Amino acid sequence: MALNRYVVFSHSLFHYRRPPPFFSSALRSTSSSMEAPPAGYRKNVGICLINPSKKIFAASRLDIPDAWQMPQGGVDEGEDPRSAAIRELREETGVKSADIIAEVPYWVTYDFPPQVREKLRQQWGSDWKGQAQKWFLLKLTGSDEEINLLGDGTEKAEFGEWSWMSPEEVVERAVDFKKPVYKDVLTVFKPHLD
Repeated sequence: MALNRYVVFSHSLFHYRRPPPFFSSALRSTSSSMEAPPAGYRKNVGICLINPSKKIFAASRLDIPDAWQMPQGGVDEGEDPRSAAIRELREETGVKSADIIAEVPYWVTYDFPPQVREKLRQQWGSDWKGQAQKWFLLKLTGSDEEINLLGDGTEKAEFGEWSWMSPEEVVERAVDFKKPVYKDVLTVFKPHLD
């Protein structure tokens, strides 16, 4: 599985950063968060929603038994990633009461396993290698009663159940090809989760 990190620390000066020890040496830093992701990857946002107890929202996918994930979704043409994150959170969970408190300062990419890539090629009509994700940490400012897995009614429901979990539980219950992404993202957000 390929996983790439794209980081810029200031203006157009690029610096390479050693990835955490649980990542392969294939990780690299090449572009800022505002630049386009690499060619062949679907532009996407990921949302790590936490409650006041600093537990993370995760939900079980309807189409993959026993697979849990954090909300995510595509960035529409001309849409900025922050707006996409707020929209996707609302569409997938019904949550409107949340504040963005942090973001991963680089695009995280992952490749689809072959069987997933083929399924999505048929579903989307595009042959993406994988997804390039911009991740945001949001804090729920409303109550749990706001969460509705039917979302806001604009999209088909994706989730069957939901729960507040520890970072370790979120990684443990994710599909294998997303585990490295989740580890990376949760490492960046760790100061907000302690």
